[in-house]
Amino acid sequence: MNKTSKTKSSNKMNSIEKRAALTLSSVFALRMLGLFMLLPVFSLVGKDLEGFTPVLIGFAIGAYGLTQAILQIPFGWMSDKFGRKPIILFGLLLFLAGSLVAALSDHIYGVIAGRLLQGCGAIASSIMALAADLSRDEQRTKIMASIGMSIGAAFAVAMIIGPVITGWVGLSGIFYGIAGLSVLAMMIILFLTPNPEKQFSQRDAIASRGQFTKILSDRQLMRLNFSIFTLHFLLTSFFVAFPYRLENLGIELSGHSWLYLLTMCGAVILMLPMIIYAEKNRQHARMMLLAVMLIAVVQFSFGMFQFPMVIVIIAMTIYFTGFNLMEALLPSMISRIAPLSGKGTALGVYSTSQFAGAFLGGPVAGLTMYYMGYDGVYLVGAFAAMIWAIILFGLENPPALTAYTLTMPDIAEDAFPSLVEELKAIEGVAEAVALPEAGAVYLKIDSDIVNKEDLSNYGKSAQSELKR
Repeated sequence: MNKTSKTKSSNKMNSIEKRAALTLSSVFALRMLGLFMLLPVFSLVGKDLEGFTPVLIGFAIGAYGLTQAILQIPFGWMSDKFGRKPIILFGLLLFLAGSLVAALSDHIYGVIAGRLLQGCGAIASSIMALAADLSRDEQRTKIMASIGMSIGAAFAVAMIIGPVITGWVGLSGIFYGIAGLSVLAMMIILFLTPNPEKQFSQRDAIASRGQFTKILSDRQLMRLNFSIFTLHFLLTSFFVAFPYRLENLGIELSGHSWLYLLTMCGAVILMLPMIIYAEKNRQHARMMLLAVMLIAVVQFSFGMFQFPMVIVIIAMTIYFTGFNLMEALLPSMISRIAPLSGKGTALGVYSTSQFAGAFLGGPVAGLTMYYMGYDGVYLVGAFAAMIWAIILFGLENPPALTAYTLTMPDIAEDAFPSLVEELKAIEGVAEAVALPEAGAVYLKIDSDIVNKEDLSNYGKSAQSELKR
């Protein structure tokens, strides 16, 4: 009975893990909500700024991505040295400062400076590392999944409420609102987020300097990095031009929200069966290629034709289906393909690629709009999507492996190397990496070949033989 209850309790998050999941997801969502709210409105309301040009508007939309891309990995290293919470608070303070600079600026250069400063708060890896510090290995995936879902929810909510709020308070008002969200996020970190008992260098959240060559030379991972780069390049560039199309259809800014509400809901309904199919049948590569083709078709169609509102709604539903499908599948692919010893590095390169794409999409769209008009932005995006599809043709489906952790706190540190070699020799164990300071061995296993209970018993036996 005791054994059963212990097993059941280990499958549930404890109170600290629940608080960590709720608070860190909220902080992530508040920050991303602030960034995404500007996406569907900035190219329209930014026209009233002094010094406006299409190129500078595009640069302002993507500017945060430049500093995010540069500082994403260093902030993770800093959190190892100075602590998770101090670095997260520092990043949120920079985000707050950038929001206020942009809110107080009447000139496009001031807004660009504010956006660059917003991006300096590159705290994603630090939040992920804090989540890892506050969770047991068997519960970590749940917390990471809750953070991932909060980002998706923040994007959907931002697209819907951004036009309404901007219609009420204007561009400066929305920046002040973003500043308020950053203050709320700081309060959550200070007063509601638990403090970890111990802090380890989390190899599944923080980049390791010695792993970059291995990660950057992996063709499968680089296809995924190119995918997230292109996805956010296309998203940013698309929304430099798309608000003008709605304006030309006679829809006022506050009315844009209804279109995004309809298309987002429709996209979620269409996307879910595709994700289920991909996961159940291990057809991730095929579904990703389908997502790219959906995006490419919409980009090309918008570049070539002027549609009535009904067709625009259908096209945007297709576009968001492709976008959300990619956003859901890519992190799963990275997590499954990345080597255990370099997972944090793989995620760091992935995040850097994402923000680099978000940055470049803005100014490239601005330049294209200046020389080729709005339709040219869509056609350049369609061309980029076709290149993306060609590169994805070589992508393989992820191996049918699952993560498993052997917790062995009583084993002497010098016993771990031999233990890892023994585990690697077991049929069905694809990878084994020790983290002696955490008293754990991380495994990638084929559950069809090796039984988790057998591994657990093996770990208990080894622990009794190799005690400190």
